[in-house]
Amino acid sequence: MAEEEEFSKLPLPDQFTHKNWKARKGGYEIATQEFKTAQPTDPIVREFIFESNLWKGAVGDSNVAAQQEALNAYNAFLDAAGTEGARRTRTSTVAPCVEKGLLGRPAAKAAALETLLLLIELDKADPIVEELLPFLSHKLPKIIAATLAALTAIYHAYGVKTVEPKPVIKLLPKVFGHADKNVRAEAQTLTVELYRWLREAMKPLFWNDLKEVQQKDLEKLFEPVKAEPTPKQERLLRSQQAAKEAAPAAAADGGAAEDDDEEAAEIDLEPEYEAVDVLSKIPKDFSDRLASTKWKDRKDVLDEVFALVNVPAIQEGSFDDIIRGCAKSMKDANIAVVTVAANCVECIAKGLRKAFSRYRSTILSAMLERLKEKKVSVTDAIGAACDAVFLSVGLADIQADVLEAMKNKNPQVKEISTKFLIRSLKATREAPSLEQTKEFAEAGKKLIGESSATLRDAGAEVMGVLWKIMGDRNMLNHLEGLDEIRKTKIKEFSDAAEVRAKWKPKAAPAPKAAPGAAKRPAPGARKVGAATPKRTGAPPPRAAASPTPAEDSRPASRPGIKPAGGLRAPGAGLKGPGGLQKPGGLKAPSSGTASPKRQGMILDDTPLAQAKSGLGRGLAGRPLGKPAAAPPSPPPAPRFDSVSSSALSSIERQELTDLRNELELLRNQNSDLRQDKMRLTSQISELQNQNAQLIEDHTRDVLQIKAKETQLVRARSDAESAEDRANSLTHEVERLKREMSRLGRGHMVHGGESRIEMSHERPSAHQSRSYGINSRTYANEAYGDDQGKENIPSGASYDGKLSGISAPVSHHRPMSHTSSGRATPNSMGGDEIGSNASLNRSGSDGGVESWRRAAEVTQNLKARIEMMKASLFH
Repeated sequence: MAEEEEFSKLPLPDQFTHKNWKARKGGYEIATQEFKTAQPTDPIVREFIFESNLWKGAVGDSNVAAQQEALNAYNAFLDAAGTEGARRTRTSTVAPCVEKGLLGRPAAKAAALETLLLLIELDKADPIVEELLPFLSHKLPKIIAATLAALTAIYHAYGVKTVEPKPVIKLLPKVFGHADKNVRAEAQTLTVELYRWLREAMKPLFWNDLKEVQQKDLEKLFEPVKAEPTPKQERLLRSQQAAKEAAPAAAADGGAAEDDDEEAAEIDLEPEYEAVDVLSKIPKDFSDRLASTKWKDRKDVLDEVFALVNVPAIQEGSFDDIIRGCAKSMKDANIAVVTVAANCVECIAKGLRKAFSRYRSTILSAMLERLKEKKVSVTDAIGAACDAVFLSVGLADIQADVLEAMKNKNPQVKEISTKFLIRSLKATREAPSLEQTKEFAEAGKKLIGESSATLRDAGAEVMGVLWKIMGDRNMLNHLEGLDEIRKTKIKEFSDAAEVRAKWKPKAAPAPKAAPGAAKRPAPGARKVGAATPKRTGAPPPRAAASPTPAEDSRPASRPGIKPAGGLRAPGAGLKGPGGLQKPGGLKAPSSGTASPKRQGMILDDTPLAQAKSGLGRGLAGRPLGKPAAAPPSPPPAPRFDSVSSSALSSIERQELTDLRNELELLRNQNSDLRQDKMRLTSQISELQNQNAQLIEDHTRDVLQIKAKETQLVRARSDAESAEDRANSLTHEVERLKREMSRLGRGHMVHGGESRIEMSHERPSAHQSRSYGINSRTYANEAYGDDQGKENIPSGASYDGKLSGISAPVSHHRPMSHTSSGRATPNSMGGDEIGSNASLNRSGSDGGVESWRRAAEVTQNLKARIEMMKASLFH
């Protein structure tokens, strides 16, 4: 106990940072009690506002019991400090609140969740959601699951209008793909909660990224939600609470306002896409090809255009030529051309959205006229294009064309145009005006009297959908003159119709605003200025004396407001000489300068603007019981609150103006960044195209190289086979040479013996002739002509003829060989010698010719071999 008493004597900041957890826990408990009764201006509150780091350690206290008390103390502090405390501390406390608080004990978990809800309530939800989204990528599954559960509670309490759903919806596929089943279960719970608010409008943002099994599981969970009514916001922001209290007159229209909020949330869910520059890629000869006499050419150019415009978003530009071409194609005799043209119009309308309104008059009537086509695929394509045109331009713009088509002589055009009108009435978010309702109802009544059952049903459905939108008060008078059977049929269609728009009497507030516009008191400056005795008199002198006191009282009461000749109070938005007022003067701030978002706070100024007789314009204008104010005595009680609220609202208006300027700056920066992104995207696309071209060229080169390699392999194979054949032929030539050499050596031996014999004794004529023949044959055939000349014996002269070798022999006497081996002169005469020589010569000529032919064949083979070698290796 003594230790605890010692801890309690320390200042609260020291207790918050003490090492002992009991000291910290005691400090948190003391702070909780003090904050419960503190005001925003108390020193303790201001101290903890400026020392925001104290809360970071407290909310993330390591001791579980101390952390629970710290969360309770922080909640009490936020309740006392208000918006300023939340803004100063939320960047330091959200992370530990998630990591420690949402994973703690049940009491700590509930306190941490209340902390997150309270931080949103005091200011706005966007900063808190931005702090929570990174935890969806945390490495610990339990932190991801706790964050998803906190987001579910946030959307359940504040709804999708207060808390922007788009960033969370885009991250749903990631958490659905987590490995932990608890994370996936919490993701399903969050998705169902979002579906309660958004229904089918949320699916385009994430549905296609889920697995088919996950889609089926979610559809089962969506089934019971579909039967529930649209939920209402359970917890209001402090700004919403102030607006609701300050404008009790708007309580009756609260349901309508909530409906507007829901509609705005649905509109906000449009996916954001990068706009694509389509016009620069449209074929230059589009008009010429579309005017071709061949339907194939017309369809091809429309196919090219469709491939270009089939993108989610299209940059604005001049699409007049394309739309006129599509309108002309609606009259084409070929249904394929009509279908592609309708598809092009659908894509352009979806891509341009509101910018498509300038082309509506060119294309819509032509498409409605072509609905007479009997081919269902053509009418479906045209119907889809008409729906896209409606979503781009709205109900009022299509009214004239649709009503004209409903009077067409062709029953099919009437029927499909009426169905198009029914789809448009169900999809519109703005209820038709009373004049539009009258025209649509008259067209529907005419169809009810048609002879065709389908046309009668279509007319009855038009009346039923209008009844559902406009209500009994606006539609019962249009049902007069119809029998009960038809009224029952119309009522059935009305009960079954699902519409997005509900008629609201928007003209009702106008009479209330009209008197305020003609009031004499000047806006802004006169209400916040200090009252003077002159302004407490009757209305006539007040009007005359009002300028000077107002100018004198402004600097004293509101130092931030400029004197006469300057700007009026922040938020008034109107310039004028200080306080000068004419009978038809300026309107009250609530009637002119305030934007729709500021209307709720400006409604408090209405009682001041309605005071006409002697009411002061300042906080201390006059006592409540003064006789001069006796007639309007009931309103004075709320006047002080209204003036105070007006003063506060002026400051807030100034902040709002600054924030709007910052928002405009951010939007400009965002636009610049988008343009840069588009430029970079275009460059990336060009580089991708270049890369694809390079890849294609590389592939072609590789194929060419492979073809060349194949040819080279084949050539090498052919060269090897040719070389083998050349080698075989070379071997054959060598064999022939050896054979010739062998034969030549035999003749050489025989010739050598003759020479030996001749060296000893004279040879006979026969021997001489034989020597000469053999020598010449050897010389000519075995060694060639030149070598033959060199190898001829020195005693013979070679002239290329056989007589060259026999000439020397004729000078010797014929010899005969004796048995002793010695040569003796032959007894034969000269005639016999000549006869034998001629026989010898004729016998040897045939051998010479054969050897000559063999030599020529050999030379030819050698030449062919050399040519083959040269062709193979060159």
